[in-house]
Amino acid sequence: MKHRFRLRALALAVGSTLILSACGGGGGSNRSNSTLSGIAAEGLAISNATISIKDARGTTRSVTTDASGNYQFDTAGLTFPLMLQITGSKGIWHAIVTSDDLGKPANINNATNSVALLALGASSGATLQAAFAAGSFSTVSGAAVQEADRKLLDALEAELGKRPESLRTARFTPGTPDADGDETDRLLTLVNTRPTSGGGFGTYNVMPEHVWPDSYTTQTYDGTNDDLLTAGYGTSGLAGATTALFGNAANLRRYAIHTNYRALIDANKATGGFGTLYGPNIAIDGSPTLGEGKIPGLEAIAYSGDASGKRKVTLMVQVPDSFNIAAPCIVTATSSGSRGIYGAIATAGEWGLKHGCAVAYTDKGSGNGMHDLARDTVNLIDGTVSPASTAGKHAHFAADISKTQLDAFNLAFPERIAYKHAHSGQNPEKDWGRNTLDAVAFAFYVLNEKYSQADATGQKPRLIRPGNTVVIASSVSNGAGAALMAAEQDKLGLIDGVAVSEPQIQPRDVSGLAIRQGSSTVATIGKPLIDYFTYANLYQPCAALATAAANSPPAAALQLYAANRCTSLKEKGLLGATTPLAQANEALEKLHAYGWSSEHDLYHATHHAFATPSIVVTYLNTLGRFSVTDNVCHFSFATTGTGGVVAATSSAVQSMIFSIGNGVPPTGGINLVYNDAVGGPTRDINAKSPSTNRADSALDGALCARALVTGIDPVTGAKLTGTLLAQSEKVQRGIREVQVEGRLGGKPAIIVSGRSDTLIPVNHASRAYVGANRKAEENSKLHYYEVTNAQHFDSFIDLLPGYDTRLIPLHVYFNQAMDLMFAHLKNGTALPASQVVRTTPRSGTDGSAPPITAANVPPIAATPAAGDVISYSNSTLSVPD
Repeated sequence: MKHRFRLRALALAVGSTLILSACGGGGGSNRSNSTLSGIAAEGLAISNATISIKDARGTTRSVTTDASGNYQFDTAGLTFPLMLQITGSKGIWHAIVTSDDLGKPANINNATNSVALLALGASSGATLQAAFAAGSFSTVSGAAVQEADRKLLDALEAELGKRPESLRTARFTPGTPDADGDETDRLLTLVNTRPTSGGGFGTYNVMPEHVWPDSYTTQTYDGTNDDLLTAGYGTSGLAGATTALFGNAANLRRYAIHTNYRALIDANKATGGFGTLYGPNIAIDGSPTLGEGKIPGLEAIAYSGDASGKRKVTLMVQVPDSFNIAAPCIVTATSSGSRGIYGAIATAGEWGLKHGCAVAYTDKGSGNGMHDLARDTVNLIDGTVSPASTAGKHAHFAADISKTQLDAFNLAFPERIAYKHAHSGQNPEKDWGRNTLDAVAFAFYVLNEKYSQADATGQKPRLIRPGNTVVIASSVSNGAGAALMAAEQDKLGLIDGVAVSEPQIQPRDVSGLAIRQGSSTVATIGKPLIDYFTYANLYQPCAALATAAANSPPAAALQLYAANRCTSLKEKGLLGATTPLAQANEALEKLHAYGWSSEHDLYHATHHAFATPSIVVTYLNTLGRFSVTDNVCHFSFATTGTGGVVAATSSAVQSMIFSIGNGVPPTGGINLVYNDAVGGPTRDINAKSPSTNRADSALDGALCARALVTGIDPVTGAKLTGTLLAQSEKVQRGIREVQVEGRLGGKPAIIVSGRSDTLIPVNHASRAYVGANRKAEENSKLHYYEVTNAQHFDSFIDLLPGYDTRLIPLHVYFNQAMDLMFAHLKNGTALPASQVVRTTPRSGTDGSAPPITAANVPPIAATPAAGDVISYSNSTLSVPD
């Protein structure tokens, strides 16, 4: 092989002499009064480092990169070609620059190092260093460098399935310790490229950027005692409760899978469809023929983060034994809500595993990262508990505060909890798309480690690549939003299509866009999540008492504070009606005017009881990147006892939080506490507001939260000042960071949403995103299926009486959407037009609805009736009633 490289080097040297005489490129040419600039990177920018520059006559200079890897130097007096050399943390990199490169960026990175290897016929990095030292690069031509770059791009095109921009000359954003780079930057560390004896490049497997090798573990499951999908429980075990599992990581994993599976779908009663319409025992043809539905295979898990450990997510890949290397597929399963790594196992996880696809999971920087501040203990990646000092940066999450700050906070607010999603200080939502793409890259690494064999170089060639693999970005809720964000950000072609359900997604620009349902134009659309949640947090408790919300399931959830909330809102001038019922009706009309509709009237009670206040506090903290010590709007997290009084957190709570927590209180015994409550810190539902001296579920805190979003005091209408203004500006900056453009780059995509979704109303999320996408992309391939009588929490259906008689499981349509997208990508099957899917609730007696049948959940129509078609025209999204 070395002999061949020497011959090639000789041929290039001879050829370059001929080319130089013909066109004046390469050695012997110089241009004065010119500068060259570029970026030094290896995934991360190579910052504040020295680039050594040598020209064809041996003249040497040096220049220092800035914090982002940028550099520039004057070429006056230098003779081309030039060779650049820099030492990064991952290696010593080179670039060859010819006169042809004047006027273009001249980057130096591991890709330009590969180009230099081929252009010089060099066999190793050491050979390149020797060439730099000896100046033996002096006769290489611009044509030879361009040909080497072309061959590198050929190899990357075979890898990706699309041709990327040259990494020699691309303008891009490299990563830094504080921020991830762009998709061009990702390409620097997606694969390793090396010249081959045939004169081209091979692509080899490499651990993805930011993955911590010391956290990487794999485990195989036999599909009998334990498995990927059901943790050994099988369909029958998932259908019922399980005994709490403590202690070791294996038990915590089993318990986590059981909890997360049941949290995402309705597995409470067979009458709801579990085991008949969906579930581990249901084959991909819809028949209940898989027995217990256990799936054997490999599970790999690791941290991905920066060197400090402050920005850190968990990645996981499950590879079923049925994976077919001849027809590879990957499905993303980014966690829904704020859940841990198994938070999408019942949705995208199950679909992917059953179809023989690898499943790429990430907890997207939220998850069950609990820091018990009083005991200074944390969880590790496997859920086990450790002192924070022992865990160090390998803690799933530890609050970024000093010992002095911790002691002071514990003294002022004893027995409190810091939670990762709320208190990481990272605003992780801005990176959810990137995290999802990281999970895809990790999946390719795991697959090639499993199925590829090392060649003579000791490296594993990439057998399974984006260019030959079907990749569907999927999941539900927050995970669905992450999939859409990933598809928007994906410039390399890692993702082929998108199929998601009930996405929490926030379009940046809905100006000029209208949404019509039937003959009515929706008054308020496309608001950011924290905006409409802080609005709901004010009015939902009172609205739950409205005439149209009578017999809400279960209305008793708000009995502690709903009537008092109406009274307090009237007292503050936020309601004008004088009687309790009229106040409730007025509150409901305010919600209607702000994007909710009559389909949501019956569900405001349960949503405020179980979700709204906690999500407000979590997202307020995360968007503003606040620390737990900031005590924003006087809310904190803690275990509470009788009357909502703060109590010590037992060791059992933290030992189980990985398994049973959902990342947002109330969860696993941890609740939302209002620190300024009359009488002392109290759980929010019990709290008396200081300004009203009334148990109105901490209205003062809710008003503060609303003010931080709008920048205006909701009672007086005055603009905020001082500390509140500074906090509001942070929140508003965080909102802008998480909003999206709606540009999917022409990727085929499906969104399924329930019309009755009270948590993430379609007018603010799905409908608004579809409209923003159609507005932004003339070639949009996004299809939208809106399902009547369906909402966000399938797990509530046979758990809360009244949900069962009124609502059908949206999960049925998630599976259909996945089937449709898979057939489209594999076989070119056309996707059905956007449409309303009309379902039939089970009716009957609340809590004892009759069994669901296929008649209740008709399929998405291949050709919808004219009266069901959702259309877009003249900046208006029209949805039939």
